[in-house]
Amino acid sequence: MSLKERIQDDMKTAMRAKDKERLGAIRLMLAAVKQREVDERIDLDDAQVLGVLEKMIKQRRESLAQYQNAGREDLAARESFEIGLIQSYRPEPLSEADIDTLVANAIAVTGAQSVRDMGKVMALIKDQAQGRADMTEVGTRVKARFNP
Repeated sequence: MSLKERIQDDMKTAMRAKDKERLGAIRLMLAAVKQREVDERIDLDDAQVLGVLEKMIKQRRESLAQYQNAGREDLAARESFEIGLIQSYRPEPLSEADIDTLVANAIAVTGAQSVRDMGKVMALIKDQAQGRADMTEVGTRVKARFNP
C-alpha cells in the first residue's frame, strides 16, 4: 500500500469515527498532494509524497512559533496536533550515527573536497534521507565535515 493510499484510508476511518479535527488535517495533506499532482501532471510516488509532507511540517513549525510568540495557544495547539499527525506518516527517523554514516559515504562517493562541493553531497543524501532526517541538520553536519 502506498503512502498516499494509506492517508486516504485514514481519511475514511476518520470520517466514520466523526473525528473532525483529524479529518480536517488529513484532508489538508491530501489536498497538498493532489495540488502538486495537478500542477506537475504526474502521480506522486512515496518519496514525492514525503517531500510534500516535509514541506507541510516545516510550514506548521513556522506558524507554531509565530502563534506561540503572539500568545495564541488555541492556534498553537492546532498546529502542534497537525505536526504530530503529519509526522506519523513519516518513516522511522535516522539515528545520529546513521546520518553521520550517510554523510561520510556521500562525501566519499562524490569525492567532495570543500564546502563548494556541498550541493553534490546534499543531493545524494537527500534521496536516501528524505522524510527520515531534518535536512537542515544534515547540511550542518556536512559543513562541519568540511570545516573541522
